[in-house]
Amino acid sequence: MTAAPAQMPGLPPPRPIPIRERASILFVEKGRLDVLDGAFVMVDEGGVRTHIPIGGLACLMLQPGTRTSHAAVALAARAGTLLIWVGEAGVRLYAAGQPGGARADRLLLQARLALDDEARLRVVRKMYALRFNEDAPARRSVDQLRGIEGARVRETYRLLAQRHGVKWEGRKYDPTEWSSADVVNRCLSAATSALYGVTEAAILAAGYAPAIGFLHSGKPQSFVYDIADILKFETVVPEAFRVAAATQQGKPLDGRPVVDPVAEVRRRCRDSFRRADVLGRLIPLIEVVLSAGGLPLPETSPEAMPVAFDGPRETGDAGHRG
Repeated sequence: MTAAPAQMPGLPPPRPIPIRERASILFVEKGRLDVLDGAFVMVDEGGVRTHIPIGGLACLMLQPGTRTSHAAVALAARAGTLLIWVGEAGVRLYAAGQPGGARADRLLLQARLALDDEARLRVVRKMYALRFNEDAPARRSVDQLRGIEGARVRETYRLLAQRHGVKWEGRKYDPTEWSSADVVNRCLSAATSALYGVTEAAILAAGYAPAIGFLHSGKPQSFVYDIADILKFETVVPEAFRVAAATQQGKPLDGRPVVDPVAEVRRRCRDSFRRADVLGRLIPLIEVVLSAGGLPLPETSPEAMPVAFDGPRETGDAGHRG
């Protein structure tokens, strides 16, 4: 006879909210994350508690000066919220806590697509078409498409800078020296880091690996960059240029002065995610991109990691986060 599994103290955890129904992202700094009286809270140096609705967030980005208790990490994992440890303003990613287990069948498919040259090219061509609303040039390799995309991205940055009246000297920044970048590059870094955070949360929620990319490769977030770049210029990049323009010109933005450009960018990105329904679009977008490879989804092995949040009712999210 087997013993019943031990129950954690306190109230039972709520059923995880589908990722498409959550708020997108929250940055925290200079405080201690803990679970006090059953609530997920941020405690500042003066002992003031700020409640964080952890189960309603897709991603919590922890900046320098943040300490996290074991109980807080455990509750975030049970709620299906991704914790990401980042540098100042989120410009560097140090580590990510993955709640639950990944789906082995989806990981196998992603790996097969990345290792099959023809399938990988089909995936990259699909990403190109989704990003630029036109088919990729014929008879081009992945490396050639990467070069074409890079040229178009540089031109898009230039045109946006011209449209918003921003002084632009190119996309230049040093992740180790945040203050050395000009205001427009700091705004762009803050904007893209927010999008990368919610994109990584969606990739993990769908049961895929952030590191196995197709256009990008060799980095811990290669697939994150692949997917996020499809949406970048319609969501966060314009917001970064609007804030940078108001800051450079000393003008108010929507009737308010811009006191902290990076914080303003984050707030506007949050609102942009809601308007564009980014969380609702990301997982279907991942499936569309990978299905272009033309390989069937492998059967799940009996030894494979099951869905972490299994239950009698489907919540609508693919993968392991309920």
